[in-house]
Amino acid sequence: MRPLAAGDVAEVVALTRASAEAAQWPAAEFERIAGEEFATGCAWVAVAGPGIVGYIVTRCAAEEVEILNLAVAAGARRKGIAGRLLERALAAAQAGPARRAFLEVRESNRAAIALYQRHHFLPAGRRALYYGNPPEDALVLARTL
Repeated sequence: MRPLAAGDVAEVVALTRASAEAAQWPAAEFERIAGEEFATGCAWVAVAGPGIVGYIVTRCAAEEVEILNLAVAAGARRKGIAGRLLERALAAAQAGPARRAFLEVRESNRAAIALYQRHHFLPAGRRALYYGNPPEDALVLARTL
């Protein structure tokens, strides 16, 4: 696991496109993240063999960290990669001023909800019709750090 770098963008975009559950950001957004100090401690990639098999992007503001995007390649799922990415990102946030973490997740994404529950995230709210394609509510999950 290492911080996201500018040279990772093409692989991360390809992984995003192959992961319907991930937020479908344009390449320019990943380029911006990789090119700023924002990426240091806030965007991580998991590498196995010759390539990237997962990533996480967070945003830290004041005493909160928001999980913005998380994806793992289909062939690498159920191997603990998402959990390790999440732990790494939360540890980096906790080393700074963050004392609370939160995220939004599609109500139908049972695998992601189970992952976050294993990492002590609890229901904190709902955002009606937060997602499009298809329209769906988001569950807001949160935990203290």
